[in-house]
Amino acid sequence: MEAGSGSGPSCLGQLRAFLSSRKGIVLTNEIGLCIIVLICYGASRTPGYSGVAIFEMIFAIVFLIVFTLGLHKQITVVHWGWSDFIRTVIGCLLFIITSLIVIVGHRDAAGTVGGVFGLLAGIVFGYDCYLTFPSLRKSHAPAPTESPEGA
Repeated sequence: MEAGSGSGPSCLGQLRAFLSSRKGIVLTNEIGLCIIVLICYGASRTPGYSGVAIFEMIFAIVFLIVFTLGLHKQITVVHWGWSDFIRTVIGCLLFIITSLIVIVGHRDAAGTVGGVFGLLAGIVFGYDCYLTFPSLRKSHAPAPTESPEGA
């Protein structure tokens, strides 16, 4: 019997389907840019700024796994839409701020390149925030109210 002969799609099939979606492409770009920024900051004289890239890369990988495997539908304790929105807002702001500090204040080439890729990562995180926000507005439903004619 084949390993993937269950009733649902295989894990690799789910990964391919998610990575071809807009959210999957953006998350993959976020992870790739975090790796590039991490390498550039590690090679420069400003390795202290690599913490932002490390944490945002880890969070992006976690959200990639959660959304790929459909865990956001099974684990309902966490509101994954708001968690993703907050992650992208914080990532956007931190990347833009730290990248501007590195570009303005440091003169080594690797740090400058890391700062430029950090700005690009900030833009991608901002775009992800822009994509995430409309889904939050759709998921909001007004609370039911009683009619004044009721009891």
